[in-house]
Amino acid sequence: VQLQASGGGLVQPGGSLRLSCAVSGGILRFSVMAWYRQASGKQREVVAFISKFGTTTYADAVKGRFTISSDNAENSVYLQMDSLKPEDTAVYYCNSLPAEIDWGQGTQVTVSS
Repeated sequence: VQLQASGGGLVQPGGSLRLSCAVSGGILRFSVMAWYRQASGKQREVVAFISKFGTTTYADAVKGRFTISSDNAENSVYLQMDSLKPEDTAVYYCNSLPAEIDWGQGTQVTVSS
Protein backbone atom coordinates (compact mmCIF):
# COMPACT_ATOMS: atom_id res chain seq x y z
CA VAL A 1 0.00 0.00 0.00
CA GLN A 2 1.25 3.48 -0.87
CA LEU A 3 -0.02 6.95 -0.01
CA GLN A 4 0.04 10.01 -2.23
CA ALA A 5 -1.11 13.23 -0.62
CA SER A 6 -1.66 16.35 -2.72
CA GLY A 7 -3.46 19.68 -2.79
CA GLY A 8 -1.35 21.74 -0.43
CA GLY A 9 -0.08 25.22 -1.13
CA LEU A 10 0.18 28.79 0.06
CA VAL A 11 -3.08 30.43 1.11
CA GLN A 12 -4.02 33.60 2.94
CA PRO A 13 -5.69 33.46 6.36
CA GLY A 14 -9.37 32.79 5.94
CA GLY A 15 -8.82 30.90 2.71
CA SER A 16 -9.56 27.30 1.76
CA LEU A 17 -7.75 24.26 0.44
CA ARG A 18 -8.84 20.74 -0.41
CA LEU A 19 -6.33 17.96 0.21
CA SER A 20 -6.53 14.59 -1.50
CA CYS A 21 -4.91 11.30 -0.59
CA ALA A 22 -4.78 8.41 -3.03
CA VAL A 23 -4.34 5.03 -1.35
CA SER A 24 -3.04 2.36 -3.67
CA GLY A 25 -4.31 -1.04 -2.70
CA GLY A 26 -7.60 0.32 -1.40
CA ILE A 27 -8.88 1.92 1.79
CA LEU A 28 -11.57 -0.57 2.82
CA ARG A 29 -8.94 -2.82 4.36
CA PHE A 30 -8.49 -0.16 7.04
CA SER A 31 -11.17 0.46 9.66
CA VAL A 32 -10.18 4.10 10.04
CA MET A 33 -8.35 6.56 7.79
CA ALA A 34 -6.99 9.83 9.12
CA TRP A 35 -5.32 13.08 8.23
CA TYR A 36 -2.35 14.06 10.35
CA ARG A 37 -0.19 17.18 10.36
CA GLN A 38 3.25 18.06 11.59
CA ALA A 39 4.27 21.65 12.11
CA SER A 40 7.94 22.60 12.19
CA GLY A 41 9.48 21.60 15.50
CA LYS A 42 6.34 19.85 16.72
CA GLN A 43 5.12 16.27 16.92
CA ARG A 44 2.79 14.83 14.34
CA GLU A 45 -0.84 15.06 15.41
CA VAL A 46 -4.17 13.68 14.24
CA VAL A 47 -6.36 16.31 12.61
CA ALA A 48 -9.40 14.25 11.63
CA PHE A 49 -10.37 10.67 10.99
CA ILE A 50 -13.17 8.75 9.29
CA SER A 51 -14.31 5.18 9.83
CA LYS A 52 -15.13 2.83 7.00
CA PHE A 53 -18.78 3.39 7.97
CA GLY A 54 -18.45 7.16 7.53
CA THR A 55 -18.24 8.28 11.15
CA THR A 56 -16.02 11.36 11.45
CA THR A 57 -14.05 12.84 14.33
CA TYR A 58 -12.09 16.09 14.49
CA ALA A 59 -9.42 17.59 16.69
CA ASP A 60 -10.74 20.54 18.68
CA ALA A 61 -8.40 22.91 16.84
CA VAL A 62 -10.09 22.25 13.49
CA LYS A 63 -13.65 21.39 14.48
CA GLY A 64 -16.15 23.38 12.43
CA ARG A 65 -13.51 24.39 9.86
CA PHE A 66 -12.25 21.11 8.37
CA THR A 67 -14.27 18.30 6.79
CA ILE A 68 -12.91 14.80 6.14
CA SER A 69 -14.49 12.54 3.55
CA SER A 70 -13.64 9.41 1.63
CA ASP A 71 -14.51 7.79 -1.67
CA ASN A 72 -14.14 4.03 -1.52
CA ALA A 73 -14.52 3.65 -5.27
CA GLU A 74 -11.69 6.10 -5.83
CA ASN A 75 -9.63 4.72 -2.92
CA SER A 76 -9.17 8.28 -1.75
CA VAL A 77 -9.53 10.35 1.38
CA TYR A 78 -10.09 14.11 1.31
CA LEU A 79 -9.73 17.02 3.70
CA GLN A 80 -11.63 20.21 2.97
CA MET A 81 -10.03 23.00 4.96
CA ASP A 82 -11.89 26.30 5.34
CA SER A 83 -11.25 29.42 7.41
CA LEU A 84 -7.57 28.57 7.50
CA LYS A 85 -5.38 30.11 10.17
CA PRO A 86 -1.60 30.63 10.33
CA GLU A 87 -1.44 27.94 13.01
CA ASP A 88 -2.72 25.41 10.45
CA THR A 89 0.64 25.69 8.67
CA ALA A 90 2.17 22.21 8.58
CA VAL A 91 2.94 19.22 6.41
CA TYR A 92 -0.23 17.19 6.10
CA TYR A 93 -0.23 13.42 5.77
CA CYS A 94 -2.86 10.75 5.46
CA ASN A 95 -2.57 7.28 6.94
CA SER A 96 -4.65 4.69 8.67
CA LEU A 97 -5.39 5.12 12.37
CA PRO A 98 -3.38 3.72 13.98
CA ALA A 99 -0.77 4.40 11.31
CA GLU A 100 0.14 1.17 9.54
CA ILE A 101 1.32 2.45 6.16
CA ASP A 102 4.64 4.01 5.21
CA TRP A 103 4.11 7.76 5.60
CA GLY A 104 5.04 9.11 2.20
CA GLN A 105 5.94 12.74 1.43
CA GLY A 106 2.88 14.54 2.72
CA THR A 107 1.76 17.90 1.33
CA GLN A 108 2.82 21.31 2.62
CA VAL A 109 0.14 23.77 3.70
CA THR A 110 1.27 27.32 4.44
CA VAL A 111 -1.19 29.90 5.72
CA SER A 112 0.29 33.36 5.55
CA SER A 113 -0.52 36.85 4.38
